[in-house]
Amino acid sequence: MSVGGDGVEAGSGGHPGDRRRLEFGWFLPTAGDATTLGDPAGHIPASLELFDRVITAAEAAGFEYLLVPVNTDCWEAWITAAMMIGRSRSIRMLVAARPGYIAPFLVAKMITTFDQLSNGRISVNLIAGQSEAESSAEGIRAGKEERYELMAEEVRILKILWTAPGRVDFTGTFHKLSGARLVPRPRQQPHPRFYLGGGSAQAWAISAEHADVHLFWGDTYERIEANIAALRALADEYGRGDDIRFGMRLQIVCRETEDAAWDAASALVANVTERHTDRLRAHVASSAANARVQELATIYGDTIEDNLWTGISRVRPGAGIAVVGDPQQCARVLQRYIDLGCDSFCLSGYLHDEEATRFAQMVRPIIVRHNPGRLIG
Repeated sequence: MSVGGDGVEAGSGGHPGDRRRLEFGWFLPTAGDATTLGDPAGHIPASLELFDRVITAAEAAGFEYLLVPVNTDCWEAWITAAMMIGRSRSIRMLVAARPGYIAPFLVAKMITTFDQLSNGRISVNLIAGQSEAESSAEGIRAGKEERYELMAEEVRILKILWTAPGRVDFTGTFHKLSGARLVPRPRQQPHPRFYLGGGSAQAWAISAEHADVHLFWGDTYERIEANIAALRALADEYGRGDDIRFGMRLQIVCRETEDAAWDAASALVANVTERHTDRLRAHVASSAANARVQELATIYGDTIEDNLWTGISRVRPGAGIAVVGDPQQCARVLQRYIDLGCDSFCLSGYLHDEEATRFAQMVRPIIVRHNPGRLIG
């Protein structure tokens, strides 16, 4: 391990896959953006103008893909992604395929059509849903465990439809196809990549068999190292231990000085109350990944490692752990995860256009310098 003049340690990694090319993705806030969380006065409504600003900033910053989220408060992800792919130049869309919402044959056809029309700028995010109340409200009758079983079957159908040389017959627990023929074929070969970010045993099992990238939410370095080893061992059972990639889904608050970064972080959650947190925890009570994020906040308080902050998890479901600090500190945190074997990073920050620009100007150059040849652009 070497230490650069800016204090960022760069290790060599311990697995053949640890020297893969690095990729960085950003987040499209289709439920709106915010200057402060938990306060309606700080909310910026979703709009085409907002999406244009974020995508322009993300492309200029060198991000390779945009995570397009799905929940009740978000604009519909596939329509939004299709609209924005035509208003952007190079960035790829990472869009959810959710079990039970759309028949898998149609999902397969939607994705290959998108793949062809966008020149390969599509990847698939596998999501079972983190809220039972939300799933039920939207007409999904299956519970969490059954949704994962459904997801596993639907992913198998997608892969068969995308790779079979002729018509497809398939009989499963939930679906049956008889002589299915898919047009168009995928542009990306053998098919678009799958990402998955769940924390349950069922989610890990699907990642082990199918995911190209498993994204962990923010956690201690010790836990991420253990998780990578465990999930790679599961993937080995399918002959994929050297193929599966690992990444982190994180928030970021970077400023020129550490004090300024912590001031910005504190201001972001200044209006968050216990009522917000109690409501959030009830909303995502069935999600193993969300339970872990809340556990981290309970055990460690505000910071789980130096410059890794739990504050956003008081009000936001999902990726609530944030990297907070000056450029060297932010780069140091990301480098620790890189050295553990993570090569894919899905980041976000408020405001999303402004934080993307700060990352490009202040953090990315340090990452490039300490990982020569691993980051494009």
